Amino acid sequence: MLSTYREIFKVPGSLCFSSAALIGRMPMSMTGIGIISMLSQMHGEYALAGAVAAAFALASAVLGPQVSRLVDIYGQVRVLPIAALFSAASLLALLLLARLESPPWMLFGCAILSGCMPSMSAMVRARWTQLLPQKSALQTAYAFESVLDEVSFIIGPPLSIGLSVAWFYEAGLLTALLLQILGVGIFVLNVKAEPKIDMLSIKHGQSPLKVAAVQRLLLLLIFMGMIVGTIDVVSVAFAEGQGVPAAASIVLSVYAIGSCLAGLIFGALKIDIPLSRLLVFCGVATALTTIPLVAVSSITGLSVVVFFSGLFFAPTMIVVMTLVEEIIPKSRMAEGFTWMISGLGVGIALGSGISGQIVDEFGVRFGFVVALCAGFLSMILIAFSLYKIPLGETAE
Repeated sequence: MLSTYREIFKVPGSLCFSSAALIGRMPMSMTGIGIISMLSQMHGEYALAGAVAAAFALASAVLGPQVSRLVDIYGQVRVLPIAALFSAASLLALLLLARLESPPWMLFGCAILSGCMPSMSAMVRARWTQLLPQKSALQTAYAFESVLDEVSFIIGPPLSIGLSVAWFYEAGLLTALLLQILGVGIFVLNVKAEPKIDMLSIKHGQSPLKVAAVQRLLLLLIFMGMIVGTIDVVSVAFAEGQGVPAAASIVLSVYAIGSCLAGLIFGALKIDIPLSRLLVFCGVATALTTIPLVAVSSITGLSVVVFFSGLFFAPTMIVVMTLVEEIIPKSRMAEGFTWMISGLGVGIALGSGISGQIVDEFGVRFGFVVALCAGFLSMILIAFSLYKIPLGETAE
């Protein structure tokens, strides 16, 4: 398996830009929770903190693809530093305004502006697409980046919270903005790996979001994100209900480990099955793993269930990204990938918000119903439309 991954890193500069992208994507996992940690400690309540964090998440989902669209037109080297510095400056303003106890609308404004944070997950996948013409090698690269996505969400949130609690309120967000500048800075230094710009294709092509197949994949990732968001929130409530709140970190770590393990193995395999069929299998399997959630009665049982759920999550993401690479032209790759990541983020936000409300109103066990419903909706989507995805349909 290691030899498979060593092959992709024979590409000159690949280890450097992939590592830089890992640093640059850390802020995406640190910022939302950093806002909550900072404002909740400053104000002693979660309403404002959660609302400002939600504003950032929604702004990222909308503004991120617009930044990526500019990247497709003008190039990574020209756009990414500007977007990263503007986002970092907005976060810095948020820190200062929060410290000065400024009106809430100013905090919301800064959070929204900081949503132009570049999607480094999309940028690095766009580079791999340019550099690896072989489909098997490209799938391996996508698998590796999916694992790094998981790693960033394993390390980022606890790091952000830990710094804010142990050092000073703004420490988590300050670290996030510094990592953003550092990661993007190193990433753009490798100019030779930058994807080429095809202005003719961009001028006469349409947005990836207007392609029906892309819309269906985006909707699937929203449903999958809802499953993830529900597991995140309800696992914490479940652990508290069991009298062992610290066990929530174990449950979420097991979920991430299952996803990372499956992603690494899936990326190393040479599977001769059509992507659409693979997506049906992975998507249905992910949906089915939500069923046992409503019956768990212990931390051990929950850990086992989410482990198997994680086993199918990363392969589904890998297949989705590979399909996007097949469907849309290379000139729109960054925007296409970013829409997928944004869809996942929107789903996580929806799952977290809805399940949190249900837990408060009806109890912990009913919170998992949100994941079950999202899984059911994804199966309906797969049954009636995803199998029809034509690889020849593009945004051109």
